[in-house]
Amino acid sequence: MHHKMILLVAALIAVIPGFSASQSRPAGVLTDTVEMRAMTETVTVFGQIVAVRQSNIATRIGGVVNEVPVQTGSVVEQGDIIAVIDTARLAIELTGAEAELAIATAGLEVATAQSDRAQKAFERARDLTANSSISAAQLDDRASTLAEAQGGLAIAQARITAAQSAIELARYNLSNATVLAPFDGIVLEVQAQPGQFAASGSQVATLLDTGTMEVEANVPSRYIPALEVGRLVTGRNDAGDALSMTLRAVLPTEFSETRTRPVRFTLTEIEPSFAIGQPVTLDLPIGEARDVLTVPKDALIQARGGWTAFVNDEGKASPRTVTIGAALGETFEVLSGLVEGDEVVVRGNERLRPGQDIAPMGAGGPPGGGPPGEGPPRVRADLRAEGLRATWSPSGPRLRQRRRMPPTRPQMWKGTKP
Repeated sequence: MHHKMILLVAALIAVIPGFSASQSRPAGVLTDTVEMRAMTETVTVFGQIVAVRQSNIATRIGGVVNEVPVQTGSVVEQGDIIAVIDTARLAIELTGAEAELAIATAGLEVATAQSDRAQKAFERARDLTANSSISAAQLDDRASTLAEAQGGLAIAQARITAAQSAIELARYNLSNATVLAPFDGIVLEVQAQPGQFAASGSQVATLLDTGTMEVEANVPSRYIPALEVGRLVTGRNDAGDALSMTLRAVLPTEFSETRTRPVRFTLTEIEPSFAIGQPVTLDLPIGEARDVLTVPKDALIQARGGWTAFVNDEGKASPRTVTIGAALGETFEVLSGLVEGDEVVVRGNERLRPGQDIAPMGAGGPPGGGPPGEGPPRVRADLRAEGLRATWSPSGPRLRQRRRMPPTRPQMWKGTKP
């Protein structure tokens, strides 16, 4: 056993040359490049998802509610049934209106016949008066009779029109006894129940159009002149999901207490997870896009004199004092201290010393690709087979003996897991 341990240690040292000089090895770091990017000045504002259409569905006629096939949370399409009003009385009204039309039609026929007879009698009397066969008084009587007949005819025609209107109204009431969804949406609340009397105009349900949501945000008034209708705006919801939208309208109202105005944004895409009232954070552009020099945020270290970044200067860490401007995502605008193309350290820069040797792209870690602190995979496997473990450190591997359980029990490792 002791002989095997010596061989394993020798193999470990053979695959990891230079342990004794590990402190002088280049520091392993990750780097990124300083580059030019298009930048638009933005301000952060907070808004929420709002409904474009939310309707209180009402009855057009009064009556007893027979059926309400929906409930809160039901998803409906345009034309789906929301509620049904009892139609027995309406059917009776339609029958009565049709009967009135039949009576009016018969009355019209009688009035027409009377008007025709009176017209002919008047014409004969007029001819006879011309021949002096009858007196002028008789002609006046015939004229009065004709006028009465024509009046009766007009009344009969009006009754026809009234009866036809009554039929149309009865049919309208019957057709509107079934309350239909005016658009696709989801039922937020149901106010009517079967057996309940609903007066004309009574609310039966509240329907939300989930396909036309928008974002509304109260924007400080001083930024309003810089806003452009149709401009693309990015944001994120409370879950961190990215949102894309366009500015649709600046509403002509202002809140004097906060000096803000409501602005509406049209969502490019509406997800099923969106909800009315859900908070949204918007990055609102308030200026024209311009090209700026940017440095990754992780490259900056706060020092006594301001911000510092380490530049890879031919394998050595060269500190630069950096003046930064506005933030742009995960980068900052560079006002001075760096130039385009500089390779800056973004990982491992916290402990660097000026002039220290560096090995970019992760060099300086454990040889062989093993996780930090554990060493090369093949060496770890060999050590486990012998009940040993090598812990990685800057001064080299540290071997640990694993204590085995008695052979009478199932074999288990006690202590640090490999």
